[in-house]
Amino acid sequence: MLKKIERAMIINLLLVVFILSPVSADSVDNSLFSDLLKKHVTGPRVDYAGFKTDEAQLDQYLDILSRTDHASLSSAEQFAFFVNVYNAFTIKLVLTEYPGIDSIKDIGSFFSTPWKIRFIPLKDQKVTLDEVEHEILRPTFKDPRIHFAVNCASIGCPPLRPEAFEGDRLEEQLNEQTTAFINGPGNVKIDGNTIYVSKIFRWFKEDFTEGPVSFVRQYASPDLLARIDAMGDNIRVKYLDYDWALNK
Repeated sequence: MLKKIERAMIINLLLVVFILSPVSADSVDNSLFSDLLKKHVTGPRVDYAGFKTDEAQLDQYLDILSRTDHASLSSAEQFAFFVNVYNAFTIKLVLTEYPGIDSIKDIGSFFSTPWKIRFIPLKDQKVTLDEVEHEILRPTFKDPRIHFAVNCASIGCPPLRPEAFEGDRLEEQLNEQTTAFINGPGNVKIDGNTIYVSKIFRWFKEDFTEGPVSFVRQYASPDLLARIDAMGDNIRVKYLDYDWALNK
């Protein structure tokens, strides 16, 4: 009888170690997150009530992210991994207060914005959303398309992609996200010789090294590109108001 109890204790201990141990792999299984996104994201809107119903499934995915040894991933897989971390944990943060908030900025306190809350467990430490975006994604990958892939749960933000990012499809997904936002209704406006663009281009101007007009040209539809070309060289840049309302 004692041996059976000891054997059971050893098995349980091994299970705990397995559950808490980092997972080393060449890629991450993002199927749980993709299923949730396809189910609860429609255009620019996110069904947070639906995510609340499926929160246990979201938590399963967050546990996969938290236990992943991201250092073992390729560069493209790491890029996709940290974008998914940002987006999935942002949803989780919103769910901690939903439906009692109208904006993600309602979360936190006077001394701590939602982006500075240390709640994301990655291996042996906890990090903030700001750290994921500004200390990992931006300086590591130096790709301005990051700003069209991460979603801050706000109407003014580029829409949440209805699938997880994957390392083997990353270029395609980043280009699609950026193109969709640049050509989306109301995201780029032209009035005379003035072009109006998202404040993202002002907040992160160091990431758009050739300026917002040059960047917009790269992803503009033929019609938008023709309108920009017709403006000539004397183009003024102004920034649109940013809507922080929850993208529900």
